[in-house]
Order: sequence, then C-alpha cells, then structure tokens
Amino acid sequence: MAIRSTVHKAELSIADIDRYYYADHALTLARHPSETEERLMVRLVAFAMHAHERLLPAGGLSTEDEPDFWRCDDTGSIQQWIEVGLPDERMLRKASGRSDEVVLITYGGRKAEVWRSENASALAKLRKLTMWFITEADCEALQTLVERTMRIGVTIQDGHLLFAGEKNSVEVTPVLWQGDKAA
Repeated sequence: MAIRSTVHKAELSIADIDRYYYADHALTLARHPSETEERLMVRLVAFAMHAHERLLPAGGLSTEDEPDFWRCDDTGSIQQWIEVGLPDERMLRKASGRSDEVVLITYGGRKAEVWRSENASALAKLRKLTMWFITEADCEALQTLVERTMRIGVTIQDGHLLFAGEKNSVEVTPVLWQGDKAA
C-alpha cells in the first residue's frame, strides 16, 4: 500500500513592507512522503517571499514538469515559476523558456554550496533566474513552527522575514545567490 501525503494547512497573514503587500492566504500543502519538514517550511518561506493573489501551489515533487508554486496571468502564461531545493540545471533552463521569471529557493548547507559551485557556469547563463539560499540555522528554527494546522504571521522588512507562530517566532534572512541584487 502506498504511503499518502500528509496534509498541512497554513494560514499566513503577510505584511511585506518591502513590496507594500498585505494579505491573508490560506494554503493547503500536501507533504509528499519523501519530503522533510525542513523542505515544507522552505516552501512556506518561498510563498511568503513572493506572495501574490495569483500565486498557487503547483505539482512540486509529485509532478516532474511543475514547480512548487507558480503565478499565471489570465491567458495561462506563466509569469513566475518558483522552485524549492536543488533541481537539475536543465529543469531550470526549461522553466526559463516557459516563464517570465524563475525563482529558486535553495537550502541544505554544504550540499547546496557544492551544488551551486558544480552548476555555476550553467546557472549564470539563466538571465531570468533569481536564486536564494536559506541557511541551516534558519531551516532548523523554521521546523519548530511545523504543525498540521499553522497560523503564522509573516512580516517582511529589509529582506528579513519574521515568522510568528502560536508558540514561538523565527527570523529568516535569505541570502541572494543570483539575481539583480546579488553580490
């Protein structure tokens, strides 16, 4: 018998001062049996960073040709493709051809740094790609917020994200690895 996905419900109240975006979002996230709590929470970070009324969960781990989140216009054209993890560079290249913007949120400490250096030349050619890194310490802290039903207030200011759950708060500071403001 196949193991089923675990369903997590997240009510996010987002106050993104950097983008002047203020809204509440109710997300139902299916956590694939192979997905860790760490990756689940990085998906919430990705959503919060790019929250928009049209941003929706896509197939993610369950569907090979779909990202974790995407935002489409009225015609169905993909405006924003948001991926979490350390995907194959070819998938990012394909996503760049299918969408206006590709965002990658990486995590995994040393493993992510090795992946980045191994793919550096190919990734540098992807002009539509913006790549962020979430540190191990931030990922560990985020896991303290995991519950099947989560109510989280997210405040974003000066590139810092404050996740305030019912039991504790966690600050996350994504590091820009590639994009307009990367060092």
